[in-house]
Amino acid sequence: MTDQAEQASAGHSATPEIPGKPTSASRTTLSHIMTHSDTNLLGTVHGGVIMKLVDDAAGAVAGRHSGGPAVTASMDEMAFLEPVRVGDLVHVKAQVNWTGRSSMEVGVRVLAERWNESTPATQVGSAYLVFAAVDADGRPRTVPPVLPETGKDKRRYQEAQIRRTHRLARRRAIMELRERRVAEGYED
Repeated sequence: MTDQAEQASAGHSATPEIPGKPTSASRTTLSHIMTHSDTNLLGTVHGGVIMKLVDDAAGAVAGRHSGGPAVTASMDEMAFLEPVRVGDLVHVKAQVNWTGRSSMEVGVRVLAERWNESTPATQVGSAYLVFAAVDADGRPRTVPPVLPETGKDKRRYQEAQIRRTHRLARRRAIMELRERRVAEGYED
């Protein structure tokens, strides 16, 4: 069974007329030196600055993979593992982990190293974002299936399916709770 056929049988609604793209086709790295204008009140780089870099890199990957505009639908599991300091060279590495009909999960790793040292970069953060591909009118459009190439890519694809299942179950549970509360006479 081919990777595309495996994805289709695993619940991915692959469209035959849209060929799949390998993970490496849209993988990218965004690098940025952190300056004093990026700091928070503690003197380290503000988490929002890192989140913007994460969203920028993930958006570039989603646009490259889908062949057009894509918008951020959600960001989850944003983890800050270490503080980032002024003078750090931050590398934001992003790739498409999973694709649905019009949505894509993009995994992001954030690494930092001192701009003037030859020490290896260390991972300082990670995140998962979901993007929706849209047309010129803002309506969802179909995306090509992602074709995992390596063992890591395949693991990331499988983990992304688990995260998707959890996101959908959480949304369903919240909607059911809200409906129950309305039926019981509570106004939210």
